[in-house]
Amino acid sequence: MYNLVSFSGIFVLMAVAWVLSADRRVINWRVIIWGLVLQLVFAFFIFVVPIGSQVFLVVNDAVVKVLDSAMAGTKFVFGRLALPPGMKNEAGEESIGFILAFQALPTIIFFASLMSALYYIGVMPWLIKIFSRAFTRLMRISGAESLSVSSNIFVGVESNMTILPYLGTMTRSEYCTILAAGMATTASNVLALYVFLLRGTFPTIAGHLVSSSLLSAVGAIVMSKIIMPETGRPETLGKEIPPHYEKESTLMQSVITGANEGMKMLVGIVALLLAFLGIVALADSVIGGIGLRINELTGLGVDWSLKGLLGYLFYPLTLAIGVPPADAFEVSKLIGERAVLTEVKAYQDLAVLLSNHTLKDPRSAVLASYALNGFAHFASLAIFVGGTAALVPKRTKDISDVGFRALIAATLATLMTAAMAGTFFTSGSILLGK
Repeated sequence: MYNLVSFSGIFVLMAVAWVLSADRRVINWRVIIWGLVLQLVFAFFIFVVPIGSQVFLVVNDAVVKVLDSAMAGTKFVFGRLALPPGMKNEAGEESIGFILAFQALPTIIFFASLMSALYYIGVMPWLIKIFSRAFTRLMRISGAESLSVSSNIFVGVESNMTILPYLGTMTRSEYCTILAAGMATTASNVLALYVFLLRGTFPTIAGHLVSSSLLSAVGAIVMSKIIMPETGRPETLGKEIPPHYEKESTLMQSVITGANEGMKMLVGIVALLLAFLGIVALADSVIGGIGLRINELTGLGVDWSLKGLLGYLFYPLTLAIGVPPADAFEVSKLIGERAVLTEVKAYQDLAVLLSNHTLKDPRSAVLASYALNGFAHFASLAIFVGGTAALVPKRTKDISDVGFRALIAATLATLMTAAMAGTFFTSGSILLGK
């Protein structure tokens, strides 16, 4: 029954996007239909086809092994502080508990270096061109959009550097698509952070997050083209274009550059967490105090925290994507939390819910992991709009104007990805990782 609910939820989310569309009369239904087909085929392959499930598990194990390698550096630098809960070092010293700054966040630097090295040896450009070619030919979108979306599967805001020669002449619809794709997907270096947070309670989380990023890339195209349909004539429509990037002179230089970029991202994440957690805590104290008084006067039991209020907003959509009612409010609060506190805090709280066995159905954990996977929050809106506008200052107004629509499209895309997973997921799936 819940599989059917999830399948229906796909169209509920598309209907929400249609209601919010800038121009319902010119929606390109070829893009929408091919986007749905690609997502359904991929989800079916992963969740139903036996070889697809095996590929999923191989990817999961590979990511976990790479993550274990990343811990070598953190253990050397931070010693006992870098030991995850339950682990001992060579001297027999036990972990003193989970510390985000010393255990999870440093993996970002390692993965940034690894991605930079893979760019240098040609692996990443090759993968990006494969996805870009498929999007351009099947969905008939512009080559620049396809290339940016494909890059976003693997990297973050820097993906727009791959289309730098075309950024200045893109249409508003193209801008909406590349911004939505950036906020709906997850950079591989940050994905490692989520794996670290969850693998203790969710052993196959790495595979789910990789498949989620692929699905969300296509979902971002679908949702953005409904919310901001193409009304112009893109310069690269239907054309395959090569990725534009500056190759380092040596492999070692690429590793060093990647590490430096990873450090910048780490500092940015820490700064956002410090600022937003503090601001939200202040807002919660003010709103919560007023709300407590209202509850006393009216007898209501409303959760007046920002997380709780946004949870009420997302609750109908959480039910629509197929989360069982017993867990729907907890999951909807996580989705609301992601919107204001970033996905890092939301995944951290999901790990707590799993360790405490608060979620009653395994299906809820899987769908939550898909729905939360992405940069669809207000902080990244500023990052992606600002970062893209900095590359083409003369188009700042157009990029800023479509920014909020792109955030809505990205949020709906991540929920759509969860609904796709929910359409084929069963409680007996080997992808749970018992």
